[in-house]
Amino acid sequence: MTKRTETTKKIIARSIVIGMLILLYFPLMLLIVFSFTPSVAMGSWSGFSFSLYRDLFNNSRAMEAVRTTFLVAAISSAIAVILGTFTAIGIFNMKKNKQELSLAGTQITVINAEIVTGIAFATLFVAMMNINIPIRFGYVTLVIAHVMFITPFVILAVMPRLYRLNPNLYEAGLDLGAGPMKTMFTVVMPQLIPGMISGFALAFTISLDDFVVSSFNTGHLNTISTWLYNSRQGIPPESRALSALIFALAFIALVVLYIKNKKSQKAFRG
Repeated sequence: MTKRTETTKKIIARSIVIGMLILLYFPLMLLIVFSFTPSVAMGSWSGFSFSLYRDLFNNSRAMEAVRTTFLVAAISSAIAVILGTFTAIGIFNMKKNKQELSLAGTQITVINAEIVTGIAFATLFVAMMNINIPIRFGYVTLVIAHVMFITPFVILAVMPRLYRLNPNLYEAGLDLGAGPMKTMFTVVMPQLIPGMISGFALAFTISLDDFVVSSFNTGHLNTISTWLYNSRQGIPPESRALSALIFALAFIALVVLYIKNKKSQKAFRG
């Protein structure tokens, strides 16, 4: 391969990457720009202002939807990380055929249509009510539904860490006098923390963004997505400010995780 050919390939590769980044982030940057104008019409500039942000924080329905969304996402993701991590460990310790079958079984909700999952859980909760089980549509049903459909994503995040784990660590912990449970929590679990953090972040994002499952199981509650859908006057202008804030939070979280991973890699190497 000549030097000229290699240079051409690098230019093409960089051009593709830059083009993709522009396609991904230009609409988001445009959204942020138009969050600083009070215009009701989308894409129309009527002067610089922070009024949409002020209107957002003064909108009680919007704030209630934000609180509900983040609370449900945080609780559901925390529970999903616990369930997903222990499920992944259980699957990992099975024989190969059972492991593959169990792993495939946990991923049904990943490839399944969300509307099927949403209707299925709504049917389950209605059936429970019909046999006088004390449950009502609200926080409890929403959290249960979210936990069940985001847990498989945690399993997907934790499994690669288990495959990279030194198989002798568990036996070494037992040989040093620790019991099975102590070895699990003091030797194995710390090695899975990066996968658990990734699983939590993925589960939190999916729960935060969900509309279909939430719409069937919220009852009287509103999440951000159902609040936007139920707005009678179209998409509220405040949604531009809310979207910009959520993007800013996601960006900050990504930067923090990146810096933390870099420090962990340096500490591991040095």
